[in-house]
Amino acid sequence: MDVKERNPAARSALRLAGAVASVLVVACPAAAETLESALSRAYQANPALNAARANLRATDEDVNRFQAGYRPNAAISADIGVQQFQGSISGAQINGRRGLTVPGGAGLTVNQNLFDGFQTDNRVRAAESTVLGTREGLRQTEMNTLFNAAQSYMNVLSDTATLELQRNNVEVLEEQLRQTRDRFNVGEVTRTDVAQAEARLAGARSQVSAAEAALRASIGIFRQIIGVEPRQLAPGRPLDRYVPASLDQAILIGLKEHPQILASLHAVDVAELQVKVAEGALYPQAQVTGAVQQRYDQQFPGDNGVTASIVGRVNIPLYQGGGEYAAIRQAKENVGRARLVADQDRDTIRASIVRTWGNLEASKAQVIASQAQVQANEVALNGVREEARVGQRTTLDVLNAQQELLSARVALIRAQRDRVVNSYDVVQAVGRLTVRFTSLPVTPYSAREHLDQVRDLWFGVRTPDGR
Repeated sequence: MDVKERNPAARSALRLAGAVASVLVVACPAAAETLESALSRAYQANPALNAARANLRATDEDVNRFQAGYRPNAAISADIGVQQFQGSISGAQINGRRGLTVPGGAGLTVNQNLFDGFQTDNRVRAAESTVLGTREGLRQTEMNTLFNAAQSYMNVLSDTATLELQRNNVEVLEEQLRQTRDRFNVGEVTRTDVAQAEARLAGARSQVSAAEAALRASIGIFRQIIGVEPRQLAPGRPLDRYVPASLDQAILIGLKEHPQILASLHAVDVAELQVKVAEGALYPQAQVTGAVQQRYDQQFPGDNGVTASIVGRVNIPLYQGGGEYAAIRQAKENVGRARLVADQDRDTIRASIVRTWGNLEASKAQVIASQAQVQANEVALNGVREEARVGQRTTLDVLNAQQELLSARVALIRAQRDRVVNSYDVVQAVGRLTVRFTSLPVTPYSAREHLDQVRDLWFGVRTPDGR
């Protein structure tokens, strides 16, 4: 909760039940879970974030896979069989006997691509752009995970405070009902007053059940995102130090740094390179093949020989049915679509920044207004109770005043929660809710390290982590 915005009057209005204070003030700070430590847990262990990292590592391999087009292909072949013949060779009878040989041999063939219309070059560049776009997608997932973790943290805090408010309200209404019954027994009030107190108490108990259900749901989401059960949560603070100074500055930063926009721009690069790959099918293709073979018993038993060859081939396509032209046109249309998607993402991010900025400004005002509302309702409730004691107010007036104070306190809890969450939402909207930018106490994941490890590997089936 935002402690800095409380004035002395508001602090007096927030003197709630003891359990509410346990949400806002931690009894054992040394053992408490802070918002920063919860975000660090989510950053390290959240399954969705780790899955996005695994997806990036798989995408890294596309660079090495397309680089294989630069490298030679080599294969060893071997064969053996049985061959029988009978007759003559060049008119000479072979002693009237059948010839039986066991031909076989082994050979090595090496193919090296010399020129493929720059298709390999463009495929590698497209794979590298895809990797860069996937890195931005990972950063987007990281921001979503950290925001969801902050939101779930604050939901547990606010739902816990709300539950304790509702429980405290039940205790107050139970005492109110007891006093009303005592006054009824001495004839000061009617049966209607007792019924009104009983109805309010039943409604309050229903609200406790609803608050318990909401808290259980928030705890479940906390466990899903952060990975542990919430225990002794410390107060959460707004991320104001990373919020831009103005809306215009926030929009400028978001349009320049947001990962969704950067990923879209990388997608445009990939689409443009796919056009060049498709155009490469129209260019000549050149390769060289070297082969060496050892053969046995090819014609007669006991004969053998070694053959070696180097052959260069050039293939110049003339017409292939028109499919390659359709592929080029299709790739160009994909470029246009990718550019439109990038424009759409810019508009989406700009609208998101404006929306979250407005929510943050509104939540700041709501905190101040809710504090004043709580203070005024406390004064009003005390006054109504005093007037009821001298017969100037009815039991219903007291119950209504009590309900208004409860609603104001719940609204204050919600406003304080929104104040924190909306600050995180603004930082996320501008693209800066990351571990590196917010300096969370955790070692950042290196998206570049895996690509550096696998880029130039010529062979091997083990991943860098040993699998």
